[in-house]
Amino acid sequence: MSDTVKTAYQNPPAAQTAALNLSAPNLTRHPPRSPRTRLGGYVHLPRLIDKARAAAAGVNGDYHYNCPIDQRFFAYSGVNPELFMTQVKAGKTDSELLAYVQENAQPKRHPAEIAAWSLWFEQLTATPPDARAFFNDVHRKNAPQRDDIATWFDWLELDDYVTFGGKP
Repeated sequence: MSDTVKTAYQNPPAAQTAALNLSAPNLTRHPPRSPRTRLGGYVHLPRLIDKARAAAAGVNGDYHYNCPIDQRFFAYSGVNPELFMTQVKAGKTDSELLAYVQENAQPKRHPAEIAAWSLWFEQLTATPPDARAFFNDVHRKNAPQRDDIATWFDWLELDDYVTFGGKP
């Protein structure tokens, strides 16, 4: 690695580092991380962390901590959402929050189980009629011409994009 590249990597310009603060995300200015982003093999966990941090700081905008999708994560992991929020409010890093999840998971999960669950969750569709109606209403509002919006994760990413000015 050249000295120039090494120096630029170790000391990025302030303008690049000031643009987005993931340790204190402001969800009135940008969306949380994609639900597809993994931490410790868990999909949605980084997004859940972003929403929790923003809610704790009062800058969550239209995003809700412990929404039905978050509740699926908590149900699978066995982690208590209120106790998790206590950890978030204590300023824990992503790595520390993952360690908390791993320590408090009930039952303890093997990485292969987490991978299988994450794959399932990533492909989850809205099946109950009321959930399907809600899903379809927002899909119709945001991008009625898109026929590739099939899963909740597709829907969340589209909604995030359109909410912050993207044109589908």
